[in-house]
Amino acid sequence: MIVLDDISLRLAGRLLIDHASVALPENARVGVVGRNGSGKTTLFKALVGELELESGAIRLPNRTRIGRVAQEAPAGPDSLIERVLAADTERAALLNERETTQDPNRMGEIEMRLLDIGAHAAPARAATILAGLGFDESAQQRPCSEFSGGWRMRVALAALLFTEPDLLLLDEPTNYLDLEGTLWLQDYLAHYPRTVILISHDRDLLDESVDHILHLTGQKLTLYKGGFTSFDRQRRERLLLDQKARKKQEMQRAHMESFVARFRAKATKAKQAQSRLKALARMEPLAAQVSEEAAAISIRHPEKLLSPPIVVLEKVAVGYVPGRPILQNLNLRIDEDDRIALLGPNGNGKSTFAKLLADRLKEESGRVVRADKLEVAYLAQHQIDELIPGDSPAQHVRKLMPDAPEARVRARAAEMGFSGGTADTKVSSLSGGEKARLLLGLATFRGPHLLILDEPTNHLDIEARAALIEAINDFPGAVILVSHDRHLLEACAEQLWRVSGGTVKAYDGDLDQYKSEVLSRSDGDRMTDKGRKDRSETKAEAASTPAPRRIATGPLKKRIRELEGAVDKLTKQIEGLDAKLSDAGLHAAKPLDAARFAKERAEVAEKLAQAEEEWLEVSAELEAAGG
Repeated sequence: MIVLDDISLRLAGRLLIDHASVALPENARVGVVGRNGSGKTTLFKALVGELELESGAIRLPNRTRIGRVAQEAPAGPDSLIERVLAADTERAALLNERETTQDPNRMGEIEMRLLDIGAHAAPARAATILAGLGFDESAQQRPCSEFSGGWRMRVALAALLFTEPDLLLLDEPTNYLDLEGTLWLQDYLAHYPRTVILISHDRDLLDESVDHILHLTGQKLTLYKGGFTSFDRQRRERLLLDQKARKKQEMQRAHMESFVARFRAKATKAKQAQSRLKALARMEPLAAQVSEEAAAISIRHPEKLLSPPIVVLEKVAVGYVPGRPILQNLNLRIDEDDRIALLGPNGNGKSTFAKLLADRLKEESGRVVRADKLEVAYLAQHQIDELIPGDSPAQHVRKLMPDAPEARVRARAAEMGFSGGTADTKVSSLSGGEKARLLLGLATFRGPHLLILDEPTNHLDIEARAALIEAINDFPGAVILVSHDRHLLEACAEQLWRVSGGTVKAYDGDLDQYKSEVLSRSDGDRMTDKGRKDRSETKAEAASTPAPRRIATGPLKKRIRELEGAVDKLTKQIEGLDAKLSDAGLHAAKPLDAARFAKERAEVAEKLAQAEEEWLEVSAELEAAGG
């Protein structure tokens, strides 16, 4: 059990948590929710000892291993799989010592410990985690330095999950994931065998993966049992009860004050009046509970809708390098009120397709027909960096209305949610959610007919996401959505288009079916090394998949059968040696035999790894040859 006992936390002079207490059950999976800036990340820093408490204490079980994602993305020449395996420092140290020790007793101890921690299955487990987060087998063998920061943060997450700490701390882990990675992580965390504390604004993740919600509001901590939907219902019920209790108390206070005012001077009632004065002094007013509703998000509507279709694609191919299209054979139509969500792992071309629709990337072949006077608004997550830190929202608006009077500029800024003094606040002082709201307002400034949103929920808290959903659903034009937030897609999208295999096609299933496909697929069309070298779709270095080698499949099939037999034989040998090594009396009575068995097991394990590696390589060759 983790106990937070009467803790107070202050950051930069601001009191974030004030004498709050809570006890988290053993092996609980806890989602931490609260408005941006309420102190959730600060609480994490206190849990790991980076920030000193102002008062109170945090009590953890003895020898608790705490793990959280590294602040910096891993880099360097070592491969992804090597970086993840190295995260288990005990395993790495034992393997290194096994190579150098001459003491047979110590050799036996090492082998027993490696057996206890499942060291021999570690490479397969690390590969499974990396695959779930979007890296196929060939990508796992590439150096960390070849990947962009976002992909390397996935490696950092994989390394953390691989170590399986007793207390797993995750702060917005889906920020660098696509929908497919998010769905995998939901399933992984739902079955995590130890304690998880997760900060997230993803409602679906909080419903699928946690069994408790820790709510940080009003500088206090309240623990609810269940996922986010259950918490939201309980919170609203509690808010209603608190409002009723406060109203009742106000009526009681008014009645007492009226009695005192009427009878204070009368001798027969003076004693009763004094009693009521004392009762009033003891009656502490109940705190007014503030509803955590976010400021509305505004998407400017087009002055006039266009006749359908607004965009038609006929046999279109598009890419960054001539002759190497990322997407081709695009035959699609978008009408004036379509609501379309794009599915597919990062690296498959979703952002490329969005840029094509926004006319930020020209087609290589085929024909794109756009309606006359079509206005397109395109909002990508990286554009938040394009805001000028030293300028205010009003100054950003003024650049789009250079000849307008100040009153009109202020009115448009207020329409975006920046009224009064907030319109003059520098962007550098705005929260992530406020920056996102400003960016959306600027992108849709002219009232678009087609709105393209690429990961719009990053930096938004749960209340702001709800406001965004309302704004999208109120918007009369067409919408294209790319998001890892399943709740947003389910609430807004009416059609699903799948980006895979170098093209875009309608997907007939729903998101539940798509989730089942993602979780049942080991590789599928996850990020591959066949010319997709970390294709962030903004780099012209992306290359197309080379044609498969035409080779005879008969010898490959024969070799696969031979390797499968060898793997079975070696696996049985290891099981026999493990049975011998598991006898505790062997190491005491016959240390030389124990050392010999341990050495033999290591040799057999190495042969097994080589056989499995060759089996994977030959199988890949067979698949490439069409066999």
